[in-house]
Parts: sequence; structure tokens; C-alpha cells
Amino acid sequence: MLKHQTTQRLFLLIAMLWIGGLLAVGYLVVPTLFNTLTDRQVAGMVAAAIFQIESFVSLALCAFMLIMANILVRSGISQYRMIRWILLGIFICALIIGLILIPWMDSLRETALLNGMPVMQSPAAGLFSKLHGSSSLIYLTQSILGIVMVWKLILAFSKSN
Repeated sequence: MLKHQTTQRLFLLIAMLWIGGLLAVGYLVVPTLFNTLTDRQVAGMVAAAIFQIESFVSLALCAFMLIMANILVRSGISQYRMIRWILLGIFICALIIGLILIPWMDSLRETALLNGMPVMQSPAAGLFSKLHGSSSLIYLTQSILGIVMVWKLILAFSKSN
């Protein structure tokens, strides 16, 4: 049982640090960028780079934690069955944001800049706004799933000890 307690502690520690970082990026760092930098285009480019890195970190941690959750479930700790589904949801959110929406928005931004205008003054402004709104909604979903996961992990850990 001690081995499983160590695994659960490590799982919970990783989850708390990761989701805390995800929340700090989305709801503290990026809004601060837009409030501090006078050029919204630059703020958007920096925010996109930060979100891109965050999505890659999320993909890597989700994969690692899914393996850990499978080990715990096979060891008889059934509370981690639901955690696997939550991790899958977070993984899908990160995949959509990091590999589809951000590159698409970057492409629209680069095309507009090559044409000598900010993306919000280009013909692609409407599409960019829709992609941005979709990205924000998916990030919110990812954040909520992360909070739920940490909450359930705390409950699972307290039940197993």
C-alpha cells in the first residue's frame, strides 16, 4: 500500500502544480499582458506563444498521468477510473487548442501582417474572433475539468488513506 500512496501523492502533486499553472497562465498572466502592453497585437502574439507551450505541457502531462492512473486502477484503486476520463477531456482540449486553433489563428495573424495590417482590421477579423472565442471556451472547459480533477484526486487520496 505504501507504494500506491507514494504514486497517489506524486499524482496529486503533479496535478496541483500543473492545473495551478494552467489557471495562472489563463487567468493571471495573459490578462496582465493585455493590461500592461500597449500593443494588443504583440500581447496577442506573446499570449499565443504562452498558450502553445501550455498546451504542449498539458499533452505531455496528460499522457504521463493517464499511464499512472491506469497503474492505480489496475492496483485496485477504482477512484482513478473517473480521473482517466477527466484527463482524456483535458487532453482533447489541449490538442484542439495547441494543434488546431492556435496555429490557425497564428496563420491568420501572419497573413494580415504580411498585408500590412493587424488581424482585427483584416478581412479575416470575423474568423479570428470566432476562433478566439472557441479557444477561450475550450480553455475554460479545460480549466474546469482540471479543477474537478484536483478535487476528485483529493477525495480519492483521502479515501485510500
